[in-house]
Amino acid sequence: MTSKLKIWHLIIAICIALLLLNYGLVIKTYSLIIIYLQILLENYPRAISQLGFSLIDSFASAILVVIIPIFVYLLRKRVKIFYVSLNFTSAAIIILISFFIFAPFAASSNPNFQQNISETKLLPPFSSVEVIHLNKNEKPEQNLIGKFYNLKKEVVKNTFDESIILADSIVFSKVATIYQKGNQVILPKDTILLSYGKPVITKKLFLFGTDEYGRDIYSRLVYGARISLFVGLGSVTISLLLGLSLGFLAGYPGGFVDTIISRVTDMFLSFPAIFLVILILALFGNSLFTVIIVLGFSGWMSLFKIVRSEVVSLKQKDFFISAKMSGLSEYRLLTKEVLPLILAPVVVNLVFQYGSVILAEAALSFLGLGTGSSYPSWGAMIEAGQNYLTEAWWMILPPGLCLFVTLYAANNLGKEINLIFNPRLKG
Repeated sequence: MTSKLKIWHLIIAICIALLLLNYGLVIKTYSLIIIYLQILLENYPRAISQLGFSLIDSFASAILVVIIPIFVYLLRKRVKIFYVSLNFTSAAIIILISFFIFAPFAASSNPNFQQNISETKLLPPFSSVEVIHLNKNEKPEQNLIGKFYNLKKEVVKNTFDESIILADSIVFSKVATIYQKGNQVILPKDTILLSYGKPVITKKLFLFGTDEYGRDIYSRLVYGARISLFVGLGSVTISLLLGLSLGFLAGYPGGFVDTIISRVTDMFLSFPAIFLVILILALFGNSLFTVIIVLGFSGWMSLFKIVRSEVVSLKQKDFFISAKMSGLSEYRLLTKEVLPLILAPVVVNLVFQYGSVILAEAALSFLGLGTGSSYPSWGAMIEAGQNYLTEAWWMILPPGLCLFVTLYAANNLGKEINLIFNPRLKG
């Protein structure tokens, strides 16, 4: 029995949920976009200097969270994939992609946000702390630049916020008494932000708890999904370019070129890839782009074998010989005659490789050779959690489950695509 729910239902539901949960932030982001465009027209150099990655990220998320559901709804009957029945694999992939695109709205804070660590470290799931907002006595500037900076502070999530204090509980009378893990701090009334004579006190929920530095594990999971998907996409793209080009170069002309490239490939295959990766990262340092390049260059061999064998087989076929005799150039022969026929095994190989790359990135991060401390990684979270396994199990369980679900979904997707291209395997 097939599910009545379709893929487009889940996509629209996620976007609407993000809009409802973050409607205030979305409105502020659009206001910030309008102000930024005004600054761009008046003072182009200054506007460009303010355009960092975090700001672009927030702008893109705010625009896409509105545009995507509209386009999906309008194209739901024209694009066949939107009308595919929803299952565990497709739901997991859509959620992961949503984390990738809408991380600023899906996450509750910056993944590296640390404040009042003694108060927030190793909090269990569903814990909450009270947040008292301070009066910084700053008069907001009324000019365009001042409005931009003030609004940017509310939209872009930072790693620290000097205008708040986190506490177990807060008692307010003539002064504010803040209780933090048995310690007591008293703040004068004039240092506290008041609204209609009462202090502005909110609550901060840690859905999956916090780690040893008081960082929100849920936010780190969301941004960790972005890192895993980005590393996988970048590495698979490099492997695709190398595997296709070298496979065509070896399989089509054959002879001496084929022998040389095949022997080099065999040499790479005979050497354990993990040692090659560790060696290169140890020599050139670990960073996000270094990991992408290294994993891409260490995974092209299997794709090369597939492309080469398919090209060698196809160039003996009658239709290929006829097309060649008709005067088609080698480029058109490879792109029009060969590439469409080898697309199925190439796509299946890439999907399976995608899961392997995500696992490899997590393993490197676990060993301390991943994307570095600037980016949250599921592997690094698991490594940190093993030191607190008995007292903070929530540090290791959520990233472990995310990694398992991602690999399971990737492998299932590869099997489903293989069945689409090879229906006879169903029997």
